[in-house]
Amino acid sequence: MDLSNVNTIRQVLARHGFTFSKKLGQNFLINPTVCPRMAEACGVASGVGVLEVGPGIGILTAQLASRAEKVCAVELDGRLLPVLGETLNPYQNVHVILGDILKLDLHALLEQEFAGLRVVVCANLPYYITSPVIMKILEEKLPVESITVMVQKEAADRLCAKPGTRACGAVSAAVWYYAQPELLFPVGRGSFLPSPKVDSAVIQLRVHSTPPVQVPDEAFFFRTVRAAFGQRRKAAANSVSAGLALPKSVVQAALKQIGAPDTVRAEQLTLEQLAALSSALFSQI
Repeated sequence: MDLSNVNTIRQVLARHGFTFSKKLGQNFLINPTVCPRMAEACGVASGVGVLEVGPGIGILTAQLASRAEKVCAVELDGRLLPVLGETLNPYQNVHVILGDILKLDLHALLEQEFAGLRVVVCANLPYYITSPVIMKILEEKLPVESITVMVQKEAADRLCAKPGTRACGAVSAAVWYYAQPELLFPVGRGSFLPSPKVDSAVIQLRVHSTPPVQVPDEAFFFRTVRAAFGQRRKAAANSVSAGLALPKSVVQAALKQIGAPDTVRAEQLTLEQLAALSSALFSQI
């Protein structure tokens, strides 16, 4: 079954009475070149299990299943289960689970589905849950080697923005703490059915075995990062002081300690400087 053929897709969906849900951000890939590239980029092979989020009609799932030991696809929309039952019928190494990826116990899921296998994540993520899904996987420190996902182009730029550059934000800094991000290739809006109003891009996050910076307390580090970027137009001294409820003089002293000027903004701080700042402040509380 050619799942990149628009007529084929429409016929399959019509057979099951399926209509697209804007609420769930359903835009199904129809570009025949994208999914093979994603499957190759994520490194699937024998001995590798793949966690997919939001399989849609299964076009990416099929490419993953043809290369991986096993694919576990988590789908929120129960209306797609009979569709996937038809489109993925040729693949015996796919398990589709009905559920909300943000509510599942992913440690238990990976142990149950992929015991003894290396694990990667590969998905065409609905735009509205991009950051929550990525951060859940990273923050829960799941035993995955990489996360290869298609996201909105704007989100791709934000997630891959390096600390110390203007585009960096709190989520960017968190991503760089947990992984090495890379923007792989752009995907035009015409690659989807229905076509969204924005372009997309495929990014890959190669998960660190240990963080590139050391901090005395991870929770406080992320509190410091969120505070620093909480008021982007203000100097970091002001935003961190307000966000952590610390005297401005204490924050200024910590900035001086790490070699940063009082006027520095959060976007100008490298990951190493953000870590050093949180460490200096943590010693004060």
